[in-house]
Amino acid sequence: MFTLDLFGDLPRSIGERRQLGPGAWLLEGFALARAKALVEAVQAIEAQSPPRHLVTPGGFTMSVAMTNCGRLGWNSDLKGYRYGPLDPLSGQPWPPMPEVFVKLAHDAAEAAGYAAFDPDACLINSYAPGARLSLHQDKDEQDLAAPIVSVSLGLPAVFLFGGAHRSDPVERYSLQHGDVVVWGGEDRLRFHGVAPVKAGEHPLTGGRRLNLTFRKVNR
Repeated sequence: MFTLDLFGDLPRSIGERRQLGPGAWLLEGFALARAKALVEAVQAIEAQSPPRHLVTPGGFTMSVAMTNCGRLGWNSDLKGYRYGPLDPLSGQPWPPMPEVFVKLAHDAAEAAGYAAFDPDACLINSYAPGARLSLHQDKDEQDLAAPIVSVSLGLPAVFLFGGAHRSDPVERYSLQHGDVVVWGGEDRLRFHGVAPVKAGEHPLTGGRRLNLTFRKVNR
């Protein structure tokens, strides 16, 4: 099946699985059928726990605005990176993970060869034009046997997928609305990031890109 890319001229395949590494897959358009429900769920979560620009332990303010849902949420400040059950802004538990999130994360992981994925955290990143995410590893989780499931919504972006070391060569992959990237196994600790997002307008998200990153923190 083909559809026109909202931001380009070429048709792209929906449902194609592209292997990015031994344990890494790009599932093109995998979330499209659920995209509207996902965006509506994000809006409800943001109303309860608004996105915020976190500060790194080194004192830099991230260009990406972040919030969380699930049993645990990821946070960063001058004291370090960590997970916790409470939103530091409100002192209340993070919003529960919507069922549409849980089902999509499970289905995407299974499609990439990872059975019984049960995420306990979902980091929601909001990218305005120009926002980026520098190369990093997802290594604050206890359960490194579980994969990462990353869902793209709204404006397109370029996903940077490196190696085990920050200095390793980096591959660049175009991510469109509804694409899902899953990586685990020997690819679990590969450095990755997002190039600066270009300005645009999307029917569901307006002038921003949303990214849902599902993780299994505790064993």
